[in-house]
Amino acid sequence: MDKRTFLKNFSLLSMATLPGVNALSNVVEQYEHIPLSELAADEDFWATIRKGYRINPDYINLENGYYCMMPEETMFHYLQHVKDLNFLASRYMRTVMAENQAEIRKRLALMAGCDADELILTRNTTESLDLVIGGYKWEAGDEAIMARQDYGAMRNMFRLVKERYGVVSKRISLPNHPESDEEILALYAEKITEKTKLILISHIVNINGHVLPVKKICDMAHERGIEVMVDGAHAFAQLDFKIPDLNCDYYGTSLHKWLSAPLGAGFLYVKKDKIEKLWPLMAEDVKPMDDIDRLGHTGTKPVHVDLGIANAIDYHNAIGSKRKEERLRFLKNYWIDKVKNIPNIVVNSPWQIERSCAIANVSIKTISPNQMAKTLMDEYQIWTVAINRPNVRGCRITPNVFTTTKELDTFVRALTDMASRVKEAPTALPVK
Repeated sequence: MDKRTFLKNFSLLSMATLPGVNALSNVVEQYEHIPLSELAADEDFWATIRKGYRINPDYINLENGYYCMMPEETMFHYLQHVKDLNFLASRYMRTVMAENQAEIRKRLALMAGCDADELILTRNTTESLDLVIGGYKWEAGDEAIMARQDYGAMRNMFRLVKERYGVVSKRISLPNHPESDEEILALYAEKITEKTKLILISHIVNINGHVLPVKKICDMAHERGIEVMVDGAHAFAQLDFKIPDLNCDYYGTSLHKWLSAPLGAGFLYVKKDKIEKLWPLMAEDVKPMDDIDRLGHTGTKPVHVDLGIANAIDYHNAIGSKRKEERLRFLKNYWIDKVKNIPNIVVNSPWQIERSCAIANVSIKTISPNQMAKTLMDEYQIWTVAINRPNVRGCRITPNVFTTTKELDTFVRALTDMASRVKEAPTALPVK
């Protein structure tokens, strides 16, 4: 087999006509005439989507935020990539690997709305943003601003650069129920000094689903000469957006979350004119300072994971980004609307529809997050995750496109039952 034939037989381009994805596209096409808001509530349509997943019957999975399972279509091709790579071994790595990696980046860049030379493949959001934090040219006394509700791995990396370079971390606390975007902007603006170099913000706060006004924060920061790095772990493929529209300088995300790519897939976006400002984590061959490839070198990597990204994009596109976002927001509103006025139940996520999508956090008075999660699983077979962080103490609830309203009804009954057991603390007798 010559190289041209080999490339053709093992090219990502040959994946564009996958039978399963085409069948899904045909199903979606039949619903094209239905408005997105109506389709979001059409259980028959989403039952068809659900059939594409292998669902564990032993419990209801409402913890899809950590890792969103792959649909069977993506899983099939991912396993085939593993087999093919094992069969082709070093020949693949030394012939078409680079071409396929470039193709995957082009597909991701198209989805993200940026240029392919502003994006590198990584393993997750932590790796992506730590490349920025660790590669930034810090000087002693430089300041960075972040929220107490931001992801721990980023806060830990800022602790490391504090110990190494003397960087000062200044923290705000995000409200669960902000009155306006201006309230959020003011929190960040109040911490800015002449020494502020970088602001970290979450596109979606991972513990309660709060969607921050990213562009407004970026515009405010840029007016003051400050760069902004965005943690997009939960936003990419949950929300329908393009990165350049956010006006941020750096954006990192994990693709094994809402894109449902194989575990260990992510990317880092760096605005073209910011690339030369960063030091790489590992040394690469000499490249121009504005070549983003010099930031992405990590040695030999599991490229079968990256190949699976292409399949995940195909599946995501077959459903449609806007349809997916509408369904996810519908599911979150569905259960919240049923419990928000029940005594002893507290919703720790913003009320306004535009300030959240799939993710929300709920607690029950007098019950710890850990006990709440344990009770949900032990008594009701509902899998969630306990969150115990500043302002947000409860269980994070993250349905996915395969989640049904029937499952959420079971969750609502569980919350209602648990809340009814709460006994108010007795009123203390007056001291005589």
